[in-house]
Amino acid sequence: MFNEEMFNFNIENIQNDLAIEGMAINENDINMFKMFANNEIAMPELIQMIKDQPANL
Repeated sequence: MFNEEMFNFNIENIQNDLAIEGMAINENDINMFKMFANNEIAMPELIQMIKDQPANL
């Protein structure tokens, strides 16, 4: 379903795009989305994981 090589290739572009919007992603974010992309977790679990993370203000 998901081409990890393509994901790794584009991660720098994604980080740059998000930085323009004042957002940042880290390795933990990447791992959560990989789990979702690999059908290891469903959307409700992904949302809960994101909500449980401390805000980086």
